[in-house]
Amino acid sequence: MPKKSPPAASFETALGELEQIVNRLETGELPLEDALNEFERGIQLARQGQQQLQQAEQRVQILLNSDPDAPLVPFTSDDA
Repeated sequence: MPKKSPPAASFETALGELEQIVNRLETGELPLEDALNEFERGIQLARQGQQQLQQAEQRVQILLNSDPDAPLVPFTSDDA
């Protein structure tokens, strides 16, 4: 029976977990099997993040293309 993948996390949560995995792998102190499991989880998180970014990009493109006559205004942050 194939392993069930964990439910999709938010992009930020997945990115944070991926950073933790990279840090653990970089130490070189994990046993081989644990390192492989961490690597596998990291690949899942990277693919999930890539998919979420692609979906966000598609949404932006749809919004920009919904009114081709709308002027584009440079974004200014309130923090600036």
